[in-house]
Amino acid sequence: MNSHILVIRLSAMGDVAMTVPVLRVFAMAYPNVKITVLTRAAFKPFFKNIPNLEVFIADLNKSHKGLAGLYKLYRQIQSLSITHIADLHNVLRSKILLGFFTFSNIKMAIIDKGRAEKKALTRERNKIFKPLKTTHQRYADVFEKLGFPVDISQPVFPDKTILSEKILDLIGTDYNYWIGFAPFAKHPGKMYPLDLVKKVLKKLSENKNHKIILFGGGDKEQRELSKMAKLFNCTFSIAGKLSMEEELSLISNLDLMVSMDSGNGHLAAMQGVKVISIWGVTHPYAGFAPYNQPIENQLIPDREKYPKLPCSVYGNKICEDYEDVMRDISPKVVVEKINEVLEK
Repeated sequence: MNSHILVIRLSAMGDVAMTVPVLRVFAMAYPNVKITVLTRAAFKPFFKNIPNLEVFIADLNKSHKGLAGLYKLYRQIQSLSITHIADLHNVLRSKILLGFFTFSNIKMAIIDKGRAEKKALTRERNKIFKPLKTTHQRYADVFEKLGFPVDISQPVFPDKTILSEKILDLIGTDYNYWIGFAPFAKHPGKMYPLDLVKKVLKKLSENKNHKIILFGGGDKEQRELSKMAKLFNCTFSIAGKLSMEEELSLISNLDLMVSMDSGNGHLAAMQGVKVISIWGVTHPYAGFAPYNQPIENQLIPDREKYPKLPCSVYGNKICEDYEDVMRDISPKVVVEKINEVLEK
């Protein structure tokens, strides 16, 4: 019987996006292995055009909610003839789901999140400051445990998508360099201050070869980005105007994405787009830097001034008196890095 792997990663957007380059390499290495990814409906477009891969939607707010819902999900998955399960999430829901398969013959492996190492990296006292294994490699390790080693140092990227008339009507076709800019993040400790964002945009917009495309999600973000786009030449906000599939299509055509430690950087990196990341209270050493991006593209506050960095893995904790840590990265430094990467 041919192998059929169930891959579980339910959230969050950036973490799901980080599975994509690993799964592309896997699909090329094992063309006879079928992959079913269990995730939320919103993330289905991420996996488009990966060979031998299907997405199974987990409806965690309705039909798959709670213990009864997870048991229903288990019964549905049973019909897929799964031979292996790769749990890339390792949370209560995925543990319960794997528990239902305990007495089956399915081989299972679970991600090691390296919690102890991450705690040592982020604690204030006796900090062990060293680069940890990347999340992408942690995902790859799960497949190796199942008997499918993958070499993620050899990336496989999709071709650029042909843009629809709808997208071209929004942003036009001219300009030499298309620069994506995603200034928001889930937590304030990971967001470059908006007054500094505006200084970066002002400088970038002075170059007539630049088209700047602003990305963001919620209603408040959409309003803020819309106002920003009106302030500067050659600047467009697509926030709230495109579907996820359309956004991915547009991102694939960028020359560069500038993002925080947030999902948009991973959406670009999974498509082979260059990414500059601006870091605050988190740090790339925790393993969440975008895929295949050099350390030189990670803009980080000076740790001699801010020795407690990183304060947390996810940005939900800010060290005392570190509220303005991202102001240590000047707009001049950001603009210079953007120009340097574009000219490479």
